[in-house]
Amino acid sequence: MHNESLLMAREKNNNGEKRLKRKRYEKELRRLQAELCKLQDWVKYKGLRIMVVFEGRDAAGKGGTIRAITERVSPRVFRLVALPAPSNRERSQMYIQRYMTQFPAAGEIVIWDRSWYNRAGVEHVMGFCSKDEYKTFLKLCPTVEKYIVDAGIILLKYWLEVGKKEQQRRFEARIKDPLRQWKLSPMDLESFRRWNEYSRARDRMLEATDSKHAPWHIVRSDDKKRARLNCISHLLSRVPYGKVPHDKVKLPKRSAKGRYDDEASMKGRHFIPEKY
Repeated sequence: MHNESLLMAREKNNNGEKRLKRKRYEKELRRLQAELCKLQDWVKYKGLRIMVVFEGRDAAGKGGTIRAITERVSPRVFRLVALPAPSNRERSQMYIQRYMTQFPAAGEIVIWDRSWYNRAGVEHVMGFCSKDEYKTFLKLCPTVEKYIVDAGIILLKYWLEVGKKEQQRRFEARIKDPLRQWKLSPMDLESFRRWNEYSRARDRMLEATDSKHAPWHIVRSDDKKRARLNCISHLLSRVPYGKVPHDKVKLPKRSAKGRYDDEASMKGRHFIPEKY
């Protein structure tokens, strides 16, 4: 759909890797975000229900990709879900139960910043679930997703794949940058140490849950800019959408009835200092 526009000027970084130039990236991102706005209108118009799952290693770029998708659209249509650790009550429920309460209604696109696949990743590797719970999840997950798809929900699953060297570079950058240090947690550092265990868990997850009705789409994310553009372009290609008819919008004249002096009415209020 957008392949021709992805053949754009690139530049090399210090490692000799090809990178998109920022101006071309921003131009292409804006164009794709305009298409997301059209998709948004179509989803509301047709009452579609869509779920987009984002998974990947820590520092793979999930947050930045999600921001690129959602920053120009309505949060009432593109609803972000990033659930915290389960409560004691939630631990006593069916595993999928707390996720199902977040499923989309008509006219919604739910973006999952991690999902029920926690069980196949962090919960399994860190020992937060039993071996039987892990095996049961891998066995039943494709069946549950078949029910989701058969119910009419469009389900897209993205795995962001970052390389070992690039992940280390990003972690080191977070350590040095006070604006990004909040992104580092003890769990992140432990996941960094257990690279090989997470690799095995990823491969077992993909093997068990990469189904015809809900396939995994792998996004190479060593270059964040290219990953975002590729992901958005793919997302748009997976949901057929058209132009929604709109009435022409024209600003009405303001009523002169009941004139009111706004400036006088605001005198004496506590305005913030205008430092800029």
